Amino acid sequence: MKIAVIGYSGSGKSTLSEYLGNKYNIPVLFLDTVQFLPGWRERDFDEGKKIVLDFMNNDSWVIDGNYRKYYRDERLEQADEIIFMNFNRITCFFRVYRRYRIYKGKSRMSMAEGCHEKLDYEFIKWILRDGRKKGIRSKYKSIAEMYKDKITIIKNQRQLDDYINSIK
Repeated sequence: MKIAVIGYSGSGKSTLSEYLGNKYNIPVLFLDTVQFLPGWRERDFDEGKKIVLDFMNNDSWVIDGNYRKYYRDERLEQADEIIFMNFNRITCFFRVYRRYRIYKGKSRMSMAEGCHEKLDYEFIKWILRDGRKKGIRSKYKSIAEMYKDKITIIKNQRQLDDYINSIK
């Protein structure tokens, strides 16, 4: 089983990915751990691509994240299921704020060690505006159309709860 979890920052991609990995007993790759090294330094591009490509060679996986440069099209094509976390921007902001309060000064399991949780102006702007620009929304729409037979779109907590409860 191969599952790609995509969507907006703060929508719960990592939490759902971890849940699915545990539920199905399959490995999970958080693309933020590929992109970033301790202290929020960016990893070498070729090294990151190799990590993702090697991981994709597993028979089963959950891959959490959007990063186009890390074989997004190939991940989506290979995935048996694509889950698009399409929560609204206000919900995402409040989830990020809650996450910040829990993990302030610490690293989450879905981030590289030494990348302490932060909530700064640039990230808030990304959640509320820049990460929702027309081009990004259009890309998600085209992914949903292209993979309509294997995509699940989750727009709110009730739908997420229903999805989780439907898993065998």
